[in-house]
Amino acid sequence: MVGLVYGICNGFQILCEAGLLPGVLLRNSNQQYICKNVFLKTISNNSPLTAGIHSGQVLKIPIAHGDGRFYADAETIAELEANDQILFKYCLPNGEITEEANPNGALDNIAGICNKQRNVFGMMPHPERASEEILGNSDGHRLFDSLVKMTHMSASM
Repeated sequence: MVGLVYGICNGFQILCEAGLLPGVLLRNSNQQYICKNVFLKTISNNSPLTAGIHSGQVLKIPIAHGDGRFYADAETIAELEANDQILFKYCLPNGEITEEANPNGALDNIAGICNKQRNVFGMMPHPERASEEILGNSDGHRLFDSLVKMTHMSASM
């Protein structure tokens, strides 16, 4: 079984800086720290992190960062799209991907990606802060459920 690596927020930054994921995380376009709930559209369910979520499904997940603006050159973005590596994009509650839905100025509204091998994942939003009803939201729990199910499936093969 191949190991999985999942970087959230600063962990995503580290994965990019270490070269395990493409791109960089820059200062938010408004130059301010942002802490609020946002909506994410699931772009690809072709990864262990998103396999349990339908493509197009919208999740409400909180963000809390000052350096969360994903950036990569045009060639890298084209490669991410061609390889189905973009997992999440910031969107409106209805799933529409717009500039106004983008809280930090991330290029192409990108909120989460994976590597080509689909075993390294990074995202700026914090699903761990939305994993229990007592927290007021359990949408993030779906990501962890997906990882656990896929890990068990891989282990039993």
